[in-house]
Amino acid sequence: MINYGIYSRFYVHIAICNNFVKVARDLRKNGIPVGGDGPTAISQEEIDQLVREAKALRGLSYYNVIDLWGRGVVAWDNDGFGRRPPQAESRAALYDKVVEDLEQTLECWPEANNGAGVVYGRIGKDALEALLCRYYLNSEVWTGIPRYDECWEHAQNIIRRHRNGGFVYNGKATGLAVDYLSLFCGTNKMFMPGGSLAGQNEILWGVPYDETYTQPYGGTAFLCNAPVKDAGTAPLSEGFCDLTWYGLGNGWGCMHARQQFAEKFGFSNGVSHDGRTYLWITETAGADISNKDYADFFCGYLPIKFTNLACNPDGTMPKWKDAVNGLNRAGVQPVVCTKYYPDTCLPVIRLADVYLMAAECAMRGFGDKAQGLECVNALRARAGVEEYTLADLTEDNVLDERARELYWECTRRTDLVRFGRFVGGYTWNWKCGSYNGGSLEAHRDVFPLPANVMAIYGSEMEQNPGY
Repeated sequence: MINYGIYSRFYVHIAICNNFVKVARDLRKNGIPVGGDGPTAISQEEIDQLVREAKALRGLSYYNVIDLWGRGVVAWDNDGFGRRPPQAESRAALYDKVVEDLEQTLECWPEANNGAGVVYGRIGKDALEALLCRYYLNSEVWTGIPRYDECWEHAQNIIRRHRNGGFVYNGKATGLAVDYLSLFCGTNKMFMPGGSLAGQNEILWGVPYDETYTQPYGGTAFLCNAPVKDAGTAPLSEGFCDLTWYGLGNGWGCMHARQQFAEKFGFSNGVSHDGRTYLWITETAGADISNKDYADFFCGYLPIKFTNLACNPDGTMPKWKDAVNGLNRAGVQPVVCTKYYPDTCLPVIRLADVYLMAAECAMRGFGDKAQGLECVNALRARAGVEEYTLADLTEDNVLDERARELYWECTRRTDLVRFGRFVGGYTWNWKCGSYNGGSLEAHRDVFPLPANVMAIYGSEMEQNPGY
């Protein structure tokens, strides 16, 4: 049912986008005045931009459909109401249709509608171009045709537009936020288009969350609450933590790190020099790096990244050692700790991901390696770890750097598939249901099309091989 639920959510969203585009073609027919000065009037220019954004949103859902199921159905804005959308001829055919539409949308996207020119909560040119970069990056897996050269070209476009502030590396402004932790805190909307820090507009595509107006149990509520558990009456030495440290009023205690992932950060006795792990709960507070007991929340480090803390107006995050227990603390004081739902916005695509996509393309021979190295080193410098040399720009290191930089941001499975490490070639605890892990069958790189959908379509739909 989870498989069906996720599939359905994406296609419901695609249907909403399609309907919006369809209705926008003739607003007058639908009772909405275009132009003029009436209270409900809207300009044609604004209509055109809303349609472009709807197509980008549709493209994001199709990105996930193609990634997870491959050969989905083709639901488009020129379909008649009530028509059952046909299954795509192939995964590549669906990819080509969506990418062509996104490329055409990018061509007519106004330059002014980007960065500071975007209304908070909406998307700009950077978001769409970054989404296209992700399509190009995965083209070889999804279609059999590599398009890393196009990924490199568009990534460079985005990077150039952001050379006006933010973290400085090798004397150059990168456009990255100056503080990694601030990107995932309760005031991170300042890093989004339309936010208060235009020079640090690292969250190219973000989803707004607010304690009052958005109250889901998914999104950043899950990302904030899942890796923490209220200490209650238990001592911190037993692995529990104080929710007030993170500006939270709730902790679910249901997600911890696999040992193989934690080891990528160079921990020694629970301490890592990588600033991206600053808030993690490790041996220093009673957690165990191993995952020998699958059901024990504290058999595994607690990889705390998303919080409901506030950072400073300049984007920096206050950090200090707790005088009582010596553990790392962060956030502007006093911390508001009674909120059940966080104000933390969800980063969908960050500029850091664009930097890493450029580095990967260069590593694969489709871009300048010196520039690619500079891209990955800017992120390592911000994290406070040793920089790479050209000899270090390898598949293993690029894949591991993506894991370190982008954990919790829904890129890992796609990355492992692209590098040929998902079904085999890389093992982690409890993969295939055993502590030492195992290898999956090759067809597990994609999910089965949901049985409910197959039943409705019957012989009109072909199941993915192996299922």
